[in-house]
Amino acid sequence: MIRQDTLENQAKSIFLGIGSNLGNKRNNIEKAKFLLIENHVEILKSSNYYESLSWPDPKKPKFLNIVSMVSTKLTPFELLKVCKKIEINLGRKKRSKNAPRECDIDVLDYQKKYSNSGIFLPHPRMHNRNFVLLPLFELNKAWKHPISKIDIKRLILSLPNRDITSIKQI
Repeated sequence: MIRQDTLENQAKSIFLGIGSNLGNKRNNIEKAKFLLIENHVEILKSSNYYESLSWPDPKKPKFLNIVSMVSTKLTPFELLKVCKKIEINLGRKKRSKNAPRECDIDVLDYQKKYSNSGIFLPHPRMHNRNFVLLPLFELNKAWKHPISKIDIKRLILSLPNRDITSIKQI
């Protein structure tokens, strides 16, 4: 039997997507996790690593991605500011949209909240991204999109076949 507090904690979870496609990708992600902890973000659990093609240009370096379930007293906007600061600390520079980067940290879902002011919650494109959905499924098989209420299994199955076959857990 699942305890009620366990169900409540799952419903109030915060999920971050962390990725890198420049430099020592795995090291960049591990450093990002360390810096999150230093900034009052507790990592509760993290998915395995997933390697995926760069989007929209698959000729660019492949990405390494994880999803982490975290806990923090920071507001969604404060958490976003911390994530952006960590990206810069790890070498991310202003480049064109979707350019390769040392570190990318996205707030995917913050306790099922909806926001389109200062921070977009849930992340507006997460439901279309294999590198978000597969690691998120690994962490929470019962997760549902906060707005559409579509469960994660259906979201994964709605991805194009090439998105499912082009990603691998490593």
